Amino acid sequence: MKKAYVFPGQGSQYKGMGADSYRFDPVFKKRCDEANEIIGYRITDIMFAGSEEELMQTKFTQPALFLHAIARFESLGHTPDMVAGHSLGEYTALAASGSLSFEDALKAVKTRGELMQEAGEKNPGAMAAVIGLSDEVVEEICVSISEEGKELVQPANYNADGQVVISGSENGVVQAMEKLRENGARMVKLLPVSGAFHTNLMEPANKEMEEVIDQLTFNNPVAPVYSNVTAEASSDPDTLKLNLKKQMLNPVRWTQTLRQMQKDGALHFVEVGAGNVLQGLVKRTLKKTGISGF
Repeated sequence: MKKAYVFPGQGSQYKGMGADSYRFDPVFKKRCDEANEIIGYRITDIMFAGSEEELMQTKFTQPALFLHAIARFESLGHTPDMVAGHSLGEYTALAASGSLSFEDALKAVKTRGELMQEAGEKNPGAMAAVIGLSDEVVEEICVSISEEGKELVQPANYNADGQVVISGSENGVVQAMEKLRENGARMVKLLPVSGAFHTNLMEPANKEMEEVIDQLTFNNPVAPVYSNVTAEASSDPDTLKLNLKKQMLNPVRWTQTLRQMQKDGALHFVEVGAGNVLQGLVKRTLKKTGISGF
């Protein structure tokens, strides 16, 4: 039975995450101690005892989530059949597959979080969750707002059937939210994020992040890695690198990724890391599939 290991992205963090694992799991503790040394500050203090407001800062959220997920995965001692991660989680998937080293991935994620927070402060934007409309309707409304009002708004995350996150300028997202409600969306809700992730408003961060990614060493993974951008699997280091460089400005095709993993033989999905968001998305998207979390 093929198992697919999936890793969460921003929004799954919670105060105290990993504290019990640090006390009782020596593998987890070792990775946490190494991470504190590598990034130059005690990210574990923020994870275990920091305020929710501090943990929600993108520059801290991203390394915290990466560390929590990869340390838990390594404590399992499993060799995956296939891996994927939601947005930030793609870095965890690359590390879990052995394509990126723990140190390289952690340093890259630290920089990614800092750059994305800075980009969000310089180019304020917004994101909103949309439930109850087809992907096509959401796309059409985003295009109409962008063309008519010259505001940037586009789908950022295709999370599950009837569940899409839009992202863009504050005015663009607000206008789109109104039209989406008029077209019958069951729920439209602003998300507490610091920028318009997965849009061109992240371009300043993306340019610098591309330079960071160019310096990373990509190895042959032990299992195929599914890309957010293409929703397809690859074991080619050059392809994995190219896909990662495109990730920040393009939507996360999670619905399509889950379907492709199932098509490729995944019979059980294991979410590794904080929260259970991805387990819920698997349940909404796939049938006759086992789901668990760790």
